[in-house]
Amino acid sequence: PAEKLRLLRALTSKRAQLVEMRKRLQAQIRAHQKLGTAAMFEDVDTELKQRIDSLIKELEDRISQAIASDERLSETAGVLRSIPGIGPVASTMLIAEMPEIGTITGEQAAALTGLAPVAHDSGTLRGKRAIAGGRRALRHVMFQAALVAAHHNPSLRSFADRLRKAGKPHKVIITAVARKLVTIANALCKNRQKWAVPTT
Repeated sequence: PAEKLRLLRALTSKRAQLVEMRKRLQAQIRAHQKLGTAAMFEDVDTELKQRIDSLIKELEDRISQAIASDERLSETAGVLRSIPGIGPVASTMLIAEMPEIGTITGEQAAALTGLAPVAHDSGTLRGKRAIAGGRRALRHVMFQAALVAAHHNPSLRSFADRLRKAGKPHKVIITAVARKLVTIANALCKNRQKWAVPTT
């Protein structure tokens, strides 16, 4: 439903904007504490943070209502939320920013999130493969989800451990976990089935 997705994208985009504002405010608060000027702005900063928190909460409620009011979106959210590592924010972002989920291949899903390795034919990265392009906001959220999944998702935890033992750098491991997470999410949405711990 195009209209629903447009609304959802607007809500998630506004939420991301407010989360960014909150991050900047927290950085400023820390800077004031280091400079010993925190007391001067304590009232303003506290009030501002409370206001931003309540606006984020309000937007999250509207996002939940928008998803709950549509059977298909609600079902997709249920499938995504069943995957350890994918919480409310990541599932909403996947639905809003990648409406193609479940109708494309795993490789296409990884490419859309900017998590597929791209070979560089020129410049300083010539001959190397690196991630590029894709939907930036979605990639950022998937990195956060991958950090959680690398600890709490049994199959992705063992995958991350194997890469760690092979001496791969942290960023490479998290990127690989994020890519696998998107591929799993896409496959489960395609089959309309919830996550189950793989039996070995």
